[in-house]
Amino acid sequence: MTIDEKLISRLEHLARLELSGTEKEAIRKDLNNILGMVEKLNELDTEKVEPLIYVSEAQNVLREDVIQHQLPRAKALKNAPQQNGDYFEVPKVIDLK
Repeated sequence: MTIDEKLISRLEHLARLELSGTEKEAIRKDLNNILGMVEKLNELDTEKVEPLIYVSEAQNVLREDVIQHQLPRAKALKNAPQQNGDYFEVPKVIDLK
């Protein structure tokens, strides 16, 4: 597969771009280089290589979700610009009309 002017124009339209002639040429060259690298990978013999599920053997070490250092409500609301005694009051951001 080669990247030609027709394909560049189609990509330009799909991406809603307006490219100059030099920009189109640079993109065409870059895309052809990328395709060349991919074709180079196709030369590798992967017949006896098993597919990877994970790139590394590392696994996530998860900790138990435990509440720690909980702030009492009164202390949390102490410096709030607006509050009603139980909750922070914030400006309305969604108007359902």
